[in-house]
Amino acid sequence: MMKLNMALRTFVSLIVMTALPVAVWGAGDNAATRKDKEQSLIKILESNAPPQDKAIPCKQLAIYGGKDAVPALAALLPDSNLSSWARIALEAIPGPEAGAALREAMGKVKGRLLVGVINSIGVRHDAGSAEALIARLGDSDADVASAAAVALGHIGGDAAAKTLAPLLSNAPDKVRPFVAEGCILVAERYLADGKSAEAVKLYDAVRQANVPKQKKLEGTRGAILARGAEGFGLLAEQLKSDDQARVGIGLRTARELSGKQVTESLAALLGQLPAERQPMLLLAIADRSDEAVLPAVIGAAKAGPKPLRMSAVRVLDRLGSVSSVPVLLDAAAGDDAELAQAAKTTLSRLSGGDVDAELLTRMPQANGKARQALFELAAMRHMDGATASVTAGINDSDAGVRGAAVQALGVIGNDQQVPELVKLLDKTTNAGERGNVEKALVAIGGRSGAKCLPNLMPLMKSGAADLRMIGLHTMATVGGPDALAAVKAAVDDKEEPVQDEAVRVLSTWPNNWPEDSGAADVLATLAKSGKKMNHQVLGLRGYLQYLQGNKKLGADEKAAKVSDLMPLIKRPEEKRLAIAVLGAVATARSLELLTAMAADSAVAEDAYTAIVALAGKEIAGASKEQVRTALQTVRDKSKNDRTRKQADEALKKL
Repeated sequence: MMKLNMALRTFVSLIVMTALPVAVWGAGDNAATRKDKEQSLIKILESNAPPQDKAIPCKQLAIYGGKDAVPALAALLPDSNLSSWARIALEAIPGPEAGAALREAMGKVKGRLLVGVINSIGVRHDAGSAEALIARLGDSDADVASAAAVALGHIGGDAAAKTLAPLLSNAPDKVRPFVAEGCILVAERYLADGKSAEAVKLYDAVRQANVPKQKKLEGTRGAILARGAEGFGLLAEQLKSDDQARVGIGLRTARELSGKQVTESLAALLGQLPAERQPMLLLAIADRSDEAVLPAVIGAAKAGPKPLRMSAVRVLDRLGSVSSVPVLLDAAAGDDAELAQAAKTTLSRLSGGDVDAELLTRMPQANGKARQALFELAAMRHMDGATASVTAGINDSDAGVRGAAVQALGVIGNDQQVPELVKLLDKTTNAGERGNVEKALVAIGGRSGAKCLPNLMPLMKSGAADLRMIGLHTMATVGGPDALAAVKAAVDDKEEPVQDEAVRVLSTWPNNWPEDSGAADVLATLAKSGKKMNHQVLGLRGYLQYLQGNKKLGADEKAAKVSDLMPLIKRPEEKRLAIAVLGAVATARSLELLTAMAADSAVAEDAYTAIVALAGKEIAGASKEQVRTALQTVRDKSKNDRTRKQADEALKKL
């Protein structure tokens, strides 16, 4: 029965913990309804029902019970199966009757049941029970004495303090930790009531007593908080300690002890701590909430060991404002790459137009690494207003600055910056720099489109093959008939590598079908009569991709165009592309072509899958017999179980 009772109580407790607060339960009941429920529950408790049937009614009386329920509940306190259930209700029922019942039970129960009753008295903060609890502090049962000490702590007051404090030195070893807990509870009540001196006295007594370390730490925390700003010296002792537990309680308390003066003192203490501990204190400072916090963090970001500066820079990510821009920029332009990157990341995340304005103001005067960092931030923050300053930077004598400027223009630039970037291509022979300029031009071309074309065309006429190749790549991002014509002309370029690149660009021409459908004829011509085999292959692939992507071509037209190309479609790679096109157009010609391609073992399964997919649609021009024959071929020859099953199901539907 005991095991059943404990299991049931555990189950119900879990429900209660995850449900609405007790005060909300039954909120819709009027007084008469609540009274009726109370009486029905009392009757169950007073009946001969088995214990397991009385447990839940006890719980419900915590909601509906009043003084009338106290006698029935009190009668259960000596019951080892139901005492804890009865106490749940008695702890919740208001009025002196419940408290009196628990006090009376203290003289009737023993051992575990007595400990439970004392705990409930503590929960009720029943001052009327203080004298009885004091009498139990010397109980021979250490558990009873311990419970009495904690309950007295919950009740609080001068009587509890005067009784418990002496026991910190002379209580039995097993009881003393609970006496310390009682003292801490009394001190907390004092502190909440504004009686700081009384709280300090008790907290000090606990931290100086022979009690477990955790209680000493709790006493120390309380002693610091109770002293207010005057407790900083004690706080500093903890933070400087070699004991990690004391450091831990110090860091916790550093977040709690309020006041600007405390924040400033903590900031001054940073330099006195071991380097590895400084970041931890800085994080504690950052969690405080007064006007001295930001200056303290900014100060830590300026100088000191690298771990401290790194922490400060990262903290400014959430605390920073325009006032933190100077120190972050200094770090961003510094020699330490890791710190510089952290500073730039923080600067990129600081919100507010005033931050952008501050960065823009600094750009014209900056040079070297500072200018480079500002250009990088212009890109990271997408600062369109920085375009003019950044454009000027592409002619800087410092390669790092030029590179940052070019990359930034790739993010914020437009067609107006294309001429300067093209000029830079002519000036430099550095492959890396040219690569960066190309990326910027490609990005701008993708955003600005045909507006860039007049200033990009000179690249297509350059005497340098590598610049003509860059021109090809930019044409692809710009798109349109003029760009297409320029790339088509490059197929006959005097340099073979440029020819090859032109064909490659055409084969992957931007998927703007049908807007750029003029590329289709070029690709078809390449497929049929390209100068090289790889030109023919790329042309064929590009044309098949065009057919697949063009949504304005009709199904019959797509199937016919694939049919025309069939003599050229010889390799498995291109056959799969053709199958992808045919599998999406439900025509009799598509079904016929797929059936023919299924004869090639290299792509048979691809063709079978496409046939099954077509069979699920209405295939224009195909007879039922043609569809049946194709499906039977799939069912009989496919090596894929799933495909065969799908073909069989489709046949049954026919």
